[in-house]
Amino acid sequence: MTLLSSFNPWFIDELHIFIRLMLAVCLGGLIGFEREQSNHAAGLRTNILVCLGSCLLMMLSIYGFSDFVDEPNVRVDPARLAAAVITGIGFLGAGTILFTGKSITGLTTAASLWVVSAIGLAVGSGFYFASVTSTVLVLLILWALNKIERKYVKGKKQYLFKIESDDRSVLLRAINSILIERGVRIREIAVNEFTDHNRGKQVTLQVFVTLPKAEAVMALIEDIRELDGVHAVKAE
Repeated sequence: MTLLSSFNPWFIDELHIFIRLMLAVCLGGLIGFEREQSNHAAGLRTNILVCLGSCLLMMLSIYGFSDFVDEPNVRVDPARLAAAVITGIGFLGAGTILFTGKSITGLTTAASLWVVSAIGLAVGSGFYFASVTSTVLVLLILWALNKIERKYVKGKKQYLFKIESDDRSVLLRAINSILIERGVRIREIAVNEFTDHNRGKQVTLQVFVTLPKAEAVMALIEDIRELDGVHAVKAE
C-alpha cells in the first residue's frame, strides 16, 4: 500500500492537534501583544482566545465528524463552521467600534480581530505558511504603518472646545482671531446663552476644530484662557 493511498484526510492525531492549537496561541498572542501595547480594547487575551477558538472550530469542522463521512446520504462540508466563525466574529468586532460624536474609533481593532480569526482558521486547516506569513504582515501593518500614518497622515486631529465666557462680541472676535492665527480649521460652532447670577449674561461656545498638530492644543487653551472675560476652557 502506498503512502498516498494510506493517507486519510479526515483523520488527525493528538500531536498535530496540539501543534496547531499552540501555533494558534502563539500567532494570536503576537498580534494581541501589539494591540495590548497600544492600549486597544481587544488586547492580548482577546486575540489569543479568538485565534485559538477559530483554530479549534476549524479542526472540529474538518475532523470532528469524520465518522459520518462514509454514511449514505451524509455530505460533510469542512467549510461550514469556518463560515459561521467569519460571521460570528463580526459581532465581536462591532463591539470595539465606538462613535464619540467627533469621529469613529476601533475600526482597526475590529479588522485585526477579523484577521486573527482568519489566521486561526488557517492554522486549524494546516495552512502553516499562510498563517505565519499573514501574522508577520499584520504586525508590520499595525506597527510600521501606524508610525507612518501618525507622522504623515494623522498630523491633524479634531477637537471639541468648550469655552465659557462673557457675552461680548469683542471677546468672541478675539477668540476667532486666535483660532485663525494658529491655523485652526473651524468645522462647526454652537453658541448657547445663559444668565449667571454673579456674572450676568454668559455664553458657552462649542467649537469643533481641526488642529494642524496634536501638541498645539495646550498652547491654544492657554491663549484663550488669557483673554479677559473667559472663565473656563475645555478640550475633548
